[in-house]
Amino acid sequence: AVPAFAGAPDAYQLKKDYPADAKTMLENMKIATDLARGTPGMEDTVKNTRSEMNDFVAFYRRQPKVAGMPSFSTMYTAINTLSGHYASYGNKYPVPSKRKERLAQQYKEIERALARGK
Repeated sequence: AVPAFAGAPDAYQLKKDYPADAKTMLENMKIATDLARGTPGMEDTVKNTRSEMNDFVAFYRRQPKVAGMPSFSTMYTAINTLSGHYASYGNKYPVPSKRKERLAQQYKEIERALARGK
């Protein structure tokens, strides 16, 4: 059985509205970060999240208003961290605890910046 979030491609589509997309991107990254080895649907979830991360960066880094925001620069760093992990270890290998801690800290910073509208 595949978890509901893994089979819902709409959950990975950009709406071209930065605050909404950033929140969705953040939630999907948290889900991917917390997956344990052998979680049903892990590969699909990671694949969809990686694709969304690529779309997110490609779309928003070209927009000067968004690219200069603290939430975007921290999100960009977190995306690079998570993306690099999966590029090195593949879609089946869970995020190690040290990297998870660093990402959790970045996720909190992103949430704070988004809450302030930055």
